[in-house]
Amino acid sequence: MNVGVLLSEMTPETGGGYTFEREVFAALCRLGGDVRHTFHIISPHAIPLPPEARHLRLIEIPRQRRFVERLRNAARKTYRFLTKSGRRELRRAKKVGWRERFLLSCGMDMLWYPTPSVVTMEIPFITVVWDLQHRLQPYFPEVSLNAEWDLRERHYAQVLRRATYIVTGTEVGKREIERFYGVPGERMQILPHPTPEFAFEPPQGDDDAVLARYDIRRPYVFYPAQFWPHKNHIGLLEAVRLLESRHGLKVDVVLVGSDKGNRSFVEQATARLGITDRVRFPGFVSQHELVVFYRNALATTYVTYFGPENLPPLESFAAGCPVVASDVSGSEEQLGDAALRVDPRDHAAIADAIFRVHSDAALRTTLVDRGRARATRFRPDDFVREIVGMIDEFEPVRKCWHGGD
Repeated sequence: MNVGVLLSEMTPETGGGYTFEREVFAALCRLGGDVRHTFHIISPHAIPLPPEARHLRLIEIPRQRRFVERLRNAARKTYRFLTKSGRRELRRAKKVGWRERFLLSCGMDMLWYPTPSVVTMEIPFITVVWDLQHRLQPYFPEVSLNAEWDLRERHYAQVLRRATYIVTGTEVGKREIERFYGVPGERMQILPHPTPEFAFEPPQGDDDAVLARYDIRRPYVFYPAQFWPHKNHIGLLEAVRLLESRHGLKVDVVLVGSDKGNRSFVEQATARLGITDRVRFPGFVSQHELVVFYRNALATTYVTYFGPENLPPLESFAAGCPVVASDVSGSEEQLGDAALRVDPRDHAAIADAIFRVHSDAALRTTLVDRGRARATRFRPDDFVREIVGMIDEFEPVRKCWHGGD
């Protein structure tokens, strides 16, 4: 079959979504010589494909169309934010844009969307659900303000009911899709996030230089997360202050990630708590620097309210760093016993977990060993093989109408 794989316009600054998409694309390139189907990489940019990936083809989305579409999107967003009628129209409209027309003209038998973005539902497709937090925690501004809740709900209500297959990371996620949208479980496949390959990078001998570049002192806890309210940076800072007052342990905090509107609030909190001199904000860093930060940290403290499908705990596992993570619904499926799981609302529990990692050498060693085992269990090549298996399974069905050969 001719299978279209639509890549997004995400940039490295986007965060985990970009990492996921690029890791999956790289795995498809590695496996592209061994698959039966022809995979057409539909990309907004020219991407070199390895010659050994003989079953991969590139379809570049025309630049002129992308430019025009960006102008139209800007106009639509302006209208949407300025007028209530614009928001109502956006929710009601059935737009068939040039991007959908372009996809329909490519002659694909099936589409695979590696990220939740779906352009057309007129061709059998595979989509993915990373979370449904707008349903579970609708009070967070990033999933509720400026009609964001309505946009998400409209998207999932339509897309999930039309999807040929839905990929979700956990049994908990599968039950949520069934509960909120009434989709039969037979159309869902549980595939956990694969551990990104870059996180297995061996030491290159420049760790001290990288840390010095950002004035990072050991011991420190590390939190790689964009500055959204749900990431709970405030809870971590409160825990660090408690760590000193209750346990007499002073640690620095390293917060990397793009600002999504909440960084200034977090910076103000460091001043209020009196720990400004112990908190570092390196901003966006390279993957190599990210691995150095993991490798030298006392712990990765991933205390978000959203989850459980988050890449940083897996990256931390691969780099040999203990993880303190939120005990959100489904986290036991993703993390198992390889992390210390805590209630993200309980700042004292976060502080206690960090102290345990610091004071108990045997526990730290156990967490590192378990984390490495978890990290190697499911990698990008494994993820892509499972997707190919789903396409193989659907092939006899797709042959029942025009195309599908």
